[in-house]
Amino acid sequence: MDPLFEPLGLDHVVLHVRDQAASRRFYTEVLGCTLEHLNAKFSLVQLRFGQHLIDLLPLRPNAPAPAPEHGMDHLCLSIRCDDLEKVAARLRARGVTVEGEVVKRRGAFGNGPSLYVRDPDGYRIELKPR
Repeated sequence: MDPLFEPLGLDHVVLHVRDQAASRRFYTEVLGCTLEHLNAKFSLVQLRFGQHLIDLLPLRPNAPAPAPEHGMDHLCLSIRCDDLEKVAARLRARGVTVEGEVVKRRGAFGNGPSLYVRDPDGYRIELKPR
């Protein structure tokens, strides 16, 4: 079969958030994202994480809080670090919710250590060194 396109990878993910400012602080100050673009018309904040974007959209007025467990299970972010245990300890010290301990898991770049954290809206994020 002749493919219609060549898969290249993840471009961006969009998350609905209760408090856009708090989420922006979490993704920039805790996870190291940088501000890529603001789209005032849609109240969209685009944050760069390596080659990819994480978009934050505020919940519509009177919309129920996001329920991450009813949709996406988690988002895995590929990172570079020497010691994921140290990263976990520093995140805990900053008040970030860290789920469990560093565990070996399989990802796009093979088996290796990974760690789950929660963002301010409860979205589960896996941090996985390459």
